[in-house]
Amino acid sequence: MSTFVTRTLGRSGIAVSGLGMGCWAIGGPAWRDGRPIGWGDVDDAESVRAIHTALDLGVTLFDTADIYGAGHSERILGQALEGRRDQVVIATKFGQLFDEATRQAIGRDASPAHIRRACDASLRRLKTDYLDLYQFHIGDYDLAQAVEVRETLEELVAAGKIRAYGWSTDDPARARLFAEGPGCAAIQQRLNIFDGNPETLAVCEAANLGSLNRGPLAMGLLTGKFTADSTLPENDVRFGWDFKAGTQAERLQKLAALRDVLTQDGRTLAQAALGWLWARSGVTIPIPGFKTVGQVAENAAALRRGPLTVEQMQEVEQILGR
Repeated sequence: MSTFVTRTLGRSGIAVSGLGMGCWAIGGPAWRDGRPIGWGDVDDAESVRAIHTALDLGVTLFDTADIYGAGHSERILGQALEGRRDQVVIATKFGQLFDEATRQAIGRDASPAHIRRACDASLRRLKTDYLDLYQFHIGDYDLAQAVEVRETLEELVAAGKIRAYGWSTDDPARARLFAEGPGCAAIQQRLNIFDGNPETLAVCEAANLGSLNRGPLAMGLLTGKFTADSTLPENDVRFGWDFKAGTQAERLQKLAALRDVLTQDGRTLAQAALGWLWARSGVTIPIPGFKTVGQVAENAAALRRGPLTVEQMQEVEQILGR
């Protein structure tokens, strides 16, 4: 099959693979107010091998944030990409305060002074002198104050420190506000077969912005690896998920009903979930997380399978009653 999904990062004109690698999980454990905001323990050597595997399979976009592992994700990504910077598009985020030594999140700051400091700190950790996409990481930030954030980002574009910027938000009004800035290239939103805000996606389509899709595999649920008896460790952000009752249990049942439609052409469930996003819109760029070489290889293989068919999309909607 000669298919290989590619995308353009909105009006920036930056070409990327149709799939990015989300680097939250490789940051390792971190905490906010005693609660986990990481994905459990990690093997840094495996993380580096996984990033190299992604590069070898044609993935060019890597999405991280300064808060992931309290700086650790950026450091690992910078280490893995050394000597290959010209082959990749690096997206990171700002707005969260953290203590790198204790791996604790300690607040939020979106002042112009903090944005500039955070940008320089990310550049150092990532071992680069520019960022391709710099994303605001406070999804519910006050709209009126966000104008100042956008203007500060425009200054960073003018200074050559960033090529473009975006906002990680599910809110269409906030997406529209950032879209007014000429340097805005993308909105990062939660989007997968089960949930997401179609209005925010519509803003991206209308304003020629990329839609980076976090949670494209519903935090692992759409891979099919969970059962009613699954449990998760205490240092995992998903700790406490109940697979016997409530939302996750309902989604497991829906996934069982969808399995035949999604896998009928030989795709795995994860590959089909990514194919659903590509079929959903021409601006979607899913960024599934990973911890292992195997996860990267499976997800990257979806790039050669392309979007789901129109018939599959219709069957999915029918089964989900939408």
